[in-house]
Amino acid sequence: MSAEFNELAYALDTFYFLISGALVMWMAAGFTMLESGLVRSKNTTEILTKNVALYAIACIMYMVIGYNIMYGGGISSVIPSVSLILGAGDNAAADIAAGSDAYYSNVSDFFFQVVFVATAMSIISGAVAERMKLWSFLLFTVILTGVVYPIQGFWSWGGGFLADLGYSDYAGSGIVHMFGAAAALAAVIVLGPRKGKYGPNGEVKPIPGTNMPLATLGVFILWLGWFGFNGGSELKVSDVDSANAVALVFANTNLAAAGGVVAALITARLMFGKADLTMALNGGIAGLVAITAGPNVPSLLVATLIGAVGGVLVVFSIVGLDKLKLDDPVGAISAHGTAGIWGVLAVPLWSDGASFGPQIIGILAIFAWTFVVSFILWTIIKAVMGVRVTEEEEETGLDITECGVEAYPEFTRTQ
Repeated sequence: MSAEFNELAYALDTFYFLISGALVMWMAAGFTMLESGLVRSKNTTEILTKNVALYAIACIMYMVIGYNIMYGGGISSVIPSVSLILGAGDNAAADIAAGSDAYYSNVSDFFFQVVFVATAMSIISGAVAERMKLWSFLLFTVILTGVVYPIQGFWSWGGGFLADLGYSDYAGSGIVHMFGAAAALAAVIVLGPRKGKYGPNGEVKPIPGTNMPLATLGVFILWLGWFGFNGGSELKVSDVDSANAVALVFANTNLAAAGGVVAALITARLMFGKADLTMALNGGIAGLVAITAGPNVPSLLVATLIGAVGGVLVVFSIVGLDKLKLDDPVGAISAHGTAGIWGVLAVPLWSDGASFGPQIIGILAIFAWTFVVSFILWTIIKAVMGVRVTEEEEETGLDITECGVEAYPEFTRTQ
């Protein structure tokens, strides 16, 4: 191939990578709007603060140490090497023109990977809403995004033992989404439920969110961002096969979300007698999470069915967690964890190159590592500085007690 063609392909793939990363970055807005809509008005500012802060912290920590852990090679297939501060070195134009194996900018790869880290952390934010101390959450963010996430990422995408076993997870149903849900589950156990969520006899008392239009907008933003999340994971678009693969990934991602919404809506109608909007929204997210492990293989119909199964599972999972008195205000553990497990297990059903053994080992390894380490970290933070606000602060609302600014100051707080 000519030098001009090589340079043009490199520029195109780098641009495609950067645009995909920008779409994934926009998912931070989706999580923020979804969570803001599903919490009470007195806790909205704290949710906004938490989400913008966690995104910034994730970016810095992944640059300082996380990326080099995940992609810096390993002492063994289990233990990664450690080095600090990502360098800005990139591919030379002469090497690209001469036909180098590199087909996109190294810095564009960092940018694309760092927004995935922030996505994983955003999952935890919603699960601990309305009762966790802000600064305890941000301290955990530093450790999770800088060390905990990159280590398990090294096992798979970084060439560690899960990659050697043949674990297949195209864009991260397990590596990103189940990971975030496992850390969230540990947090919810340590933290306990919101005041008034469960009655003395185990009855579940609904605590409605404040803004359903905002929550719905959040899901549509996430839906849009997911095209970058899954589509960008093809890693290139400059040849016919790659371009066709990206097109299939986009279409399958869209249809899986649609299948999830419809299936969750029908399931909720059959179970509760009502068209539950929150279940439909979580069904859409569950469908997106489920297809993320393998959107490049199934037919359009199969992708819709994969999303639909995720939509059914998320409804039962949300109800089941409530019965266990595990309070997750936005359904994040179910939408990302339960659907993430299903997505990883679904890959061998449609892909000739994957088998159930490595997929199951991957699920167990990622979940065990994340849950155990997160539980230990949350327990230490609880002992040192506490993780939960006082009952009085919870009653007043975290906007005032943690941030000093109300999101809706013209409203009278009644709950």
